Amino acid sequence: MSERRHFLKAAGAGLMVLKPETAFSYQANSTVEVGLVGCGGRGNWIGPFFPEFAGARMVALADVQQANLDSTAGKLKVEKSRTYIGPDAYKQLAHSKLDAVVIETPPFYHPEIGDAAVNAGKHVYMAKPIAVDVPGCRTVLDSGNRARQKKLSFWVDFQSRARDVYKEAAQRIHRGDVGKPALAQVFYFAGRPWKDKGTPGMDPGQRRMANWFGDRILSGDIIVEQNIHVIDIANWFLGGHPLKAAGTGGRADWSGTPTEYGDAWDHFAINFWYPNNVHASFSSHQLNGALSDLCVRVTGIHGTADTHYGGLLRIVGRNAWMGAEKDDTFRGGAIQNVKDFIASIRDSKPIQNHEVSVESNLTGILGRTAAYKQAEVTWDDMMKANEKWEEPRLKLKW
Repeated sequence: MSERRHFLKAAGAGLMVLKPETAFSYQANSTVEVGLVGCGGRGNWIGPFFPEFAGARMVALADVQQANLDSTAGKLKVEKSRTYIGPDAYKQLAHSKLDAVVIETPPFYHPEIGDAAVNAGKHVYMAKPIAVDVPGCRTVLDSGNRARQKKLSFWVDFQSRARDVYKEAAQRIHRGDVGKPALAQVFYFAGRPWKDKGTPGMDPGQRRMANWFGDRILSGDIIVEQNIHVIDIANWFLGGHPLKAAGTGGRADWSGTPTEYGDAWDHFAINFWYPNNVHASFSSHQLNGALSDLCVRVTGIHGTADTHYGGLLRIVGRNAWMGAEKDDTFRGGAIQNVKDFIASIRDSKPIQNHEVSVESNLTGILGRTAAYKQAEVTWDDMMKANEKWEEPRLKLKW
């Protein structure tokens, strides 16, 4: 834990700290009003959870594609006057009459949208990953800290941390049921999550936005955008972030297939060195769905914790434990996060998890940097480099 405190202190150094503003005054038993920024697939999947499972009301939408706005407005019954389009749509939404902003855009834009929402005095619910580069992570850390000062919730949607069975697995590892962790195996094997959604004559900027999954700048690459699920669990189980990483990876030849759009890599192989001489091997691919699994295993001299996102969770060895043969991690975890977030607003008991979210996001960036460089990279070197990715110049037509 001292490692984490040191990182958070260092990461926040030099950031402007604003004075707390008056927190939003909320009437108990009132309906929480929410605005959604990002009306694509993920936004349309999670948006209905807010009224259905938490009793909130979706009152505003923002996007850069009119078709997305129109279809989502109909689905969520949002008045046309409360739909916003264009490069400043998220600002218009954040400054409108509502309690919270839900951010479901391509990750490149998460830091600036979260910052605008906090500046407007709104609670924030953010999809993972929270950023694609180190400066973006610093921005989110600062926004989350200011949200805490303002007594606002700032919640990042990591589903595994919301599940009781994962919480118990972490507790058992931390109390020593597998012995002192020595080795971790972390992998994310899945099918291709993207295909070209372009249409003949489509505006190039709009096409790039539609295909953001396969775009390294917009998504952060799959190790950050997708693989962060298991990276976050590894950090949680091991109690901190790695000190350094070395690895490789690449992109298979998809010429002539519907999945050829974009430049994101589709496989990584990384070694992470954690404090206390713990070694973790990480690998991922999104080449095919023939053997899909999201797994984190932690091994010590007494046994192994064997956990699978959406599947089996157990400990084998001296302190055997069967947590679940199958867990509804993805949907169940998201629903619980939505419920907890809205309850925190309704009960005036703000919640924040931005610090661990930033830490896990930076771990993905550390692995990505090591793979891109084909070299060993330390955490401190990555933070000092503070590499910023250039904003895409999409030239969208409204």
